[in-house]
Amino acid sequence: MKIRKVNLQDIEKLKKIGKLTFAETFSSENSEEDMQKYLEEGFSTEKLKTELADKNAEFFFAEFDGKVIGYLKVNFGQSQTEIKDKNALEIERIYVLKEFHGKKVGQILYNKAIELAKEKNVEYVWLGVWEQNPRAIRFYEKNGFVAFDKHIFNLGNDEQTDIMMKLELNKKASR
Repeated sequence: MKIRKVNLQDIEKLKKIGKLTFAETFSSENSEEDMQKYLEEGFSTEKLKTELADKNAEFFFAEFDGKVIGYLKVNFGQSQTEIKDKNALEIERIYVLKEFHGKKVGQILYNKAIELAKEKNVEYVWLGVWEQNPRAIRFYEKNGFVAFDKHIFNLGNDEQTDIMMKLELNKKASR
């Protein structure tokens, strides 16, 4: 398996893996209308072009046998969705095709995010995870994240609650 940075030429692959993994993950718990609205808006060519051009956002593909099987999106500085802290990195998305769940792909993408956070010398990493996604919550807790707040995520016309979690990286010695 290989991890590589996504560029503008990959936009159709990004759109495809983004829609597919999001739908696989959340379709069973959401209405078809809300899913359709979110997928069309969240993974539109225009939106992805803007995100790919943003110097404070990066996407990475996980590829296996030349096929994209998952991806990571991280945000820095003003591109973070909520906390605009220059000392933080946001993991906005880690998604893996269902057939590759349990094969450490998510962990490898997560490790890439932590590597980027350390390169940028940020103090902490944060993210939002849907309160009804126990698998993802356990994954982040296992990696040392703790819940610190909640925020609203709009999926189509449905307001959902995300648990905001954070992982401290550069603990300051307190004496």
